[in-house]
Amino acid sequence: MFSNMMLQRALLMLTFLLAISWTTYIIAQNSTELWSMVNLSISFYHWNISKESSCPEISTSLIKSPIETELRIREILQNLDQLIPPRPFTHVNTTTSATHSTVSILNPRRTYCRGDQLDVLLEARDYLGRRKEYGGDFLRARMSSPVLKAGASGKVTDFNNGTYLVSFTLFWQGHVSLSLLLIHPSEGVSALWRARNQGYDKIIFKGKFVNGTSQVFTECSLTPNSRTEICTYLYGRDQEAFYCEKPPHMPCEALTHVNTRNREISYLSLKEKSLFHKSKVGVETMKDLKHIYVFQCKKREKSTEKCQIGMKTPFPGGYTLQGRWITTFCNQIQLDTNKTNGCLKGKLIYLLGDSTLRQWIYYLPRVVKTLKFFDLHGIGLFKKHLLLDAEQHIQIQWKKHGYPFVTNQLYSVIDEGFIPREIDRLSGDKNTAIVITFGQHFRPFPIDIFIRRAISVRKAIERLFLRSPDTKVIIKTENIREMHIETERFGDFHGYIQYLTLNDIFKDLNVGVIDAWDMTIAYGTNNIHPSDNVIEKQINMFLNYIC
Repeated sequence: MFSNMMLQRALLMLTFLLAISWTTYIIAQNSTELWSMVNLSISFYHWNISKESSCPEISTSLIKSPIETELRIREILQNLDQLIPPRPFTHVNTTTSATHSTVSILNPRRTYCRGDQLDVLLEARDYLGRRKEYGGDFLRARMSSPVLKAGASGKVTDFNNGTYLVSFTLFWQGHVSLSLLLIHPSEGVSALWRARNQGYDKIIFKGKFVNGTSQVFTECSLTPNSRTEICTYLYGRDQEAFYCEKPPHMPCEALTHVNTRNREISYLSLKEKSLFHKSKVGVETMKDLKHIYVFQCKKREKSTEKCQIGMKTPFPGGYTLQGRWITTFCNQIQLDTNKTNGCLKGKLIYLLGDSTLRQWIYYLPRVVKTLKFFDLHGIGLFKKHLLLDAEQHIQIQWKKHGYPFVTNQLYSVIDEGFIPREIDRLSGDKNTAIVITFGQHFRPFPIDIFIRRAISVRKAIERLFLRSPDTKVIIKTENIREMHIETERFGDFHGYIQYLTLNDIFKDLNVGVIDAWDMTIAYGTNNIHPSDNVIEKQINMFLNYIC
């Protein structure tokens, strides 16, 4: 019996030694891979000095997502490059001329009825009267009746051969004026596209570092372009970055404020700049086209269902008549004070974006008289704004979006409003609504910055819907802005490309869309901050989505 016990112990010891030997062999064979994994964890820890949102686990799908994101960005960039091919030119005379181009109504009728479609053909010609053989001109179509306070966008179809189909839906009865503006010729569009994507340095960021009584300003940017030691600030799960030159004798965590100014730089040649002279931007092509009269006729109007989240928004998606905004794809309810108050009771509303959305929080106390601003002790226009109605349990807040944010005023970065991270912080429920807008501050930078942010926002919304599918999310597109603003940095061509890109990225997501691009064309605002009348109509559309 004793010998049997000894034999069992010997076999057990032998098995144990064999297991140790095998484990040692496996570790030796894979030491490089294991050490790489350890190093990866360490490097991430030190890289995210203080700005990374914490995440308890990294799943396999999230490890793959950066590669998927890069492939998606590359795909969108390739599509845009095909949409905006290079159009070099030897002289301004060979570019599109609004005066020499011709327009004609297709299949003209004696009588036009409300609801009919009117089609116009544009044949683009250059300053020498020669027919253009390619498309790509940046055009804006609008119909209007000033006496009726009526307006609507027209739809432009580019046949890529120098001809364009411009379609107007005749939404109202009365005298109607048609307009087709040549904002930029295709040669100017090509130049703007090349110039936009050529450099990140059109805007200078200045970071303010504070350590006790000491203050230091250093240059910051969206790309690591300094030869000196830099501070790297990473945001959200997708690790979008912002960089500042590290001041001597101060930690990176000492960054408190940022502001910007324009850098005196241009990527346009003198010949290209001539295309953006005030006299050549937004020139009317329909000067000789007479007004038309639209009759009511007796047409049966199509019935539509109530406006709700997830509906596809056509273009144009509405029109203005007597100052009201009337949607064409859904039944928009005009909410009185009692209905609005009842709808907002118990709601948590988060407005995440730029100053065009800040206009909402300034206007909302007129809609709900009981809403009062709560002082959060912030400073300046870009502080977080908070409206409260404690009795009705209503909370509405506005928070500016994160970098890039272009302003010469200092703004705090202590609680930076990076939209994907803000969404990740919300638990969400049926009484929570989020409105998102961004774009105006992205216009001076290469388009990949905007595409990356849009994809990050989409992924954050998808994560939100996993934990709370009842949360309501509304995307507000960009407003059009001043026609003769600094074109290379802030012109509407950049906004239009972002508008198309945003629609593509969010097209199959269950969100509501407030098409501010369409709406501000219809109202003919040409102002980044439209009048209160337009803001009221945007808010009314929002309320229709959540009420």
